Amino acid sequence: MFKKIKAMASGIANKVKGFVSAKETEMIAKAHAALDGTVAEAYVDTGVKILIAVVIGALLLAGLYALFNTTIMPTVTEKIEGLFNYAG
Repeated sequence: MFKKIKAMASGIANKVKGFVSAKETEMIAKAHAALDGTVAEAYVDTGVKILIAVVIGALLLAGLYALFNTTIMPTVTEKIEGLFNYAG
């Protein structure tokens, strides 16, 4: 339904482009953007991409640990052990 309204608004905007003032053109552009409705879509896409990257990175690191059966990143391991060292 919204696609039909968007297409109809675009068609009307193209037909009357020569007959409207700059202010009316701006209002038509705002209406077109409101009907488009994809403003916040990029935030969701970016969040999903970051989540996928973190999960794949964790799986790769777990695979390296399983493959080599030793510490892959010793500096990170030392810092994490230092965080959990309650003795001081």
